[in-house]
Amino acid sequence: MSNNIAVSAKDLEKKFGNFVAVNRISFEVRRGEIFGFLGPNGAGKSTTIRMLCGLLLPTSGAGHVGGYDINRQQEFIKQNIGYMSQKFSLYEDLTVEENIDFYSGIYKVPGQYKKERAERVIRMAGIEEFRKSLSGILSGGWKQRLALGCAIIHQPKIVFLDEPTSGVDPIARNNFWKLIKEMAEEGTTVFVTTHYMDEAQNCDRLALIYQGALIATGAPEDLKKQCMREEVLKISVPEPLEWAERLEKLEFVKEMALFGVVLHAIVKDADQAIPVFSRLFSQEGIKDARIEKIQPSLEDVFISLIESYDK
Repeated sequence: MSNNIAVSAKDLEKKFGNFVAVNRISFEVRRGEIFGFLGPNGAGKSTTIRMLCGLLLPTSGAGHVGGYDINRQQEFIKQNIGYMSQKFSLYEDLTVEENIDFYSGIYKVPGQYKKERAERVIRMAGIEEFRKSLSGILSGGWKQRLALGCAIIHQPKIVFLDEPTSGVDPIARNNFWKLIKEMAEEGTTVFVTTHYMDEAQNCDRLALIYQGALIATGAPEDLKKQCMREEVLKISVPEPLEWAERLEKLEFVKEMALFGVVLHAIVKDADQAIPVFSRLFSQEGIKDARIEKIQPSLEDVFISLIESYDK
């Protein structure tokens, strides 16, 4: 494995009985990059991350994390990574400092470094005023940042974050991503799973997984350019859900999706679609409908890829 590669998977597969949770996927993660593993719930993200972290043996295939073999050297992997699961457990009846001290012991931080590392975690999480408070009284965003600090107190070079922003408000999510970017700037490799398309834009590269299969990889902007053969129209119209059902029946419409209060129409040819949509709206007496061609979002790309995969 190249010295520039922090994480690799080759034909990685996991079956539970007859169910294929991860279907022979292959990818590489470069050192110091933020690598996003993007997909809906149940796509195979958490199963993959557990195999890479040495918590679950693959059914077949190979992989390396920090140079260690995921089939044979799980204990070495566990000692050399940071891992924050969806249910990372802080002890709510312990104070912030007591939680940090507990995880220092779990990760075997040498005694002479414990105080320095604890202060770094507290500063990173921005919870100086809560150091003596019970962790249970912290808001979701503060708990999340403290959990990240505890997961990396041993200063690993590779960090796995499994849906780290699930269940927190948008401001807390934004603050958390600032910490992730700071870690990457300091040379840490960050492997993060998410189903939030907007925050996937923060990643250097993405792997899109669906029904256990890897359907695309690349930088966010490259995926938008290379994986969308169709064009995207943004449509502002009254009763958008009703119109979505009507418009998606048209032959040249590949997919309709609701984005807030507007529709995104994935079409074969925007120049053909716009006059047809305009004529339909006019026939219904709708004068304030707006139609414009836009650059595809990651969600548009993902919808298009899933549509093609399912055919």
